[in-house]
Amino acid sequence: MNYIEELATNAKACQTELANASSSQKNDALLEIAHILRKCKEKIIEQNAIDLENARNQGMSQSMQDRLALDEKRIDNIANACEKLTMLDDPVGQIESGSVRPNGMRITKVCVPMGIIGIIYEARPNVTVDAAALCLKSGNAVILRGGKEAINSNKILVDLMRQAVETSGFCPDIIQLVEDTDRQIAVEMMQANGYIDVLIPRGGANLIKAVVQSATVPVIETGTGNCHVYVDSTADLKMAVDIVDNGKTQRPSVCNAVESCLVHKNVADDFLPMLKKRLDEHNVEIRGCPLTKMILGDCVVPADEYDYATEFLDYIISIKVVDSLGEAIEHIRTYTTGHSECIVTESLFAAEEFQKRVDAAAVYVNCSTRFTDGEEFGLGAEIGISTQKLHARGPMGLKNLTTVKYLINGNGQIRS
Repeated sequence: MNYIEELATNAKACQTELANASSSQKNDALLEIAHILRKCKEKIIEQNAIDLENARNQGMSQSMQDRLALDEKRIDNIANACEKLTMLDDPVGQIESGSVRPNGMRITKVCVPMGIIGIIYEARPNVTVDAAALCLKSGNAVILRGGKEAINSNKILVDLMRQAVETSGFCPDIIQLVEDTDRQIAVEMMQANGYIDVLIPRGGANLIKAVVQSATVPVIETGTGNCHVYVDSTADLKMAVDIVDNGKTQRPSVCNAVESCLVHKNVADDFLPMLKKRLDEHNVEIRGCPLTKMILGDCVVPADEYDYATEFLDYIISIKVVDSLGEAIEHIRTYTTGHSECIVTESLFAAEEFQKRVDAAAVYVNCSTRFTDGEEFGLGAEIGISTQKLHARGPMGLKNLTTVKYLINGNGQIRS
């Protein structure tokens, strides 16, 4: 039995108890987690500081350091997310549908936990708590495998959560951390068939690709966000600047950040200088097509196929001037990762065509892609943004961490 199989065996031994726990028991545990996180802020920040120092020494980018960093406000937000989960309906036991067959059998379709969920993610310690809290509320045991960059932060967070759930009467092994950050251990996790019921990767394109290609355990693909904003010929240009700027600079290291801007040729001369002026406030590097360079000058780095296909997660944006709505949609179809796409327009026809023809989990008209988020969608904390089409798509909340069971009741019926 390898390391991952041992963790999963420990999880399986106590998952049934969690699956059958009442909503109030699970909510009490979530409140205890929130309490201990607030109580131990200084310890968390102390361990996070070690990770940040290591990250700086290893040359991690500023945007990625931002994802890694924890301060009092962020810890409060993480604790608040746990408390908000207690106010959401418990999906376990919810009746999806029911019927009575002609022979008198009663069939009821109910939501049940998936069982043991594995999460593989990068340097985002907030995911450690979000994922554990969501799994707890939905009745699932969780095995967390974070990046080595956040190992000290993750250890203290998991230690505190295990204390909290044990105080609340649960076995602490419903939440476990993979403390060995060797890549071979991650591969063991990806191939732990019969031990882990579903695997959810959260992170950049390379991580997700590696998990999807290597895993034999069922995977829910999440995260990679090569998100576009198309500025139509009828767009309110000030609104468009606000939306692109918010999408690119408010938090560039997250998956719903804007990576590319498409601009109709009829408004490019007016819009692009307005956008550049705003992006200059954040020192955003612009990689653009020849027309973009002609309008904005030598500050524009010539863009190539790589730039249009890349999720930068940094203060970099690709820009292309297009001839039509159709060309914009075709460009998005070529380069989208199916996450979040946006059009800024005053044309009802263009808005409807864009939402009808663009294939993504979230398609926006006149608002920022930064809203693709479980809490913003009213789902509470999220386990990730699914960019696939099976089981779940878009922000994944509690309901997406359950499966179904059919309950059939009869009085002696047999099949002829």
